[in-house]
Amino acid sequence: MLKTRLLHPEILAALGEAGHGAQVLIADGNYPLLTRSYEGAHQVYLNLAPGKVTVTDVLEVLMESIPVEAAHVMGPDDGSEPDIYPDFRRLLGPELPLQRMGRFEFYDQARGPDLALAIATGEQRIYANILLTIGVVPPTKQ
Repeated sequence: MLKTRLLHPEILAALGEAGHGAQVLIADGNYPLLTRSYEGAHQVYLNLAPGKVTVTDVLEVLMESIPVEAAHVMGPDDGSEPDIYPDFRRLLGPELPLQRMGRFEFYDQARGPDLALAIATGEQRIYANILLTIGVVPPTKQ
């Protein structure tokens, strides 16, 4: 039994294979995961029902499990801010700003070979997609 909150075996395996610079996509319920994510990435479907499991549920647990050096988000072309952005900022902390991308730019980034893991959720908020870049775990002092 693991002592961490992250227990999902497929997610753990994908993160174990990923390293510095690899990316993790957490997608909302409208995201076309099959066609707009890298075909070599692990795909995990947590979209049990609308509203179950949410992007922020997944992000909260991942932030406890991996170092994150960058966070890209999808934003509407009109420049408005999606309702989920404040939740992203709260979970990421002030030292990790959101890097906003247009929809198709975000899709292109998520289809790149750095994507190691794509997670589908049942999130109902629109533009609730986030692409995390895994950072470095510093050496422990002995």
